[in-house]
Amino acid sequence: QVQLVESGGGLVQAGGSLRLSCTASRLPFSSYAMGWFRQAPGKEREFVAAISWGGISTRYADSVKGRFTISRDNALNTVYLQMNSLKPEDTAVYYCAADLWGPGSTAWAAYDYWGQGTQVTVSS
Repeated sequence: QVQLVESGGGLVQAGGSLRLSCTASRLPFSSYAMGWFRQAPGKEREFVAAISWGGISTRYADSVKGRFTISRDNALNTVYLQMNSLKPEDTAVYYCAADLWGPGSTAWAAYDYWGQGTQVTVSS
């Protein structure tokens, strides 16, 4: 069965950086748009960033523009989220998701597969 496995989360001080990785198995990775979403305690899941299946286009939530960068390596079946200048409000569980032939949607319902999530905690 399809698996998406996130890694790279952890505890970091405000202003610091983390790089999240999500490695996919048992799916034709290059055919899938990949997205990152996050969910903080007591809040709804929200879009963070996405990259189209061809890697040509990317999208970002306004709250992370200029600080986060999404990229993909199809040879490694992996999508990355480089997070710089982290803020306490970035604290959440981060999930990666896959959308067949997608444009990199901001809507979580567009995605077919999800990882289990990785915790990111930013201390002030």
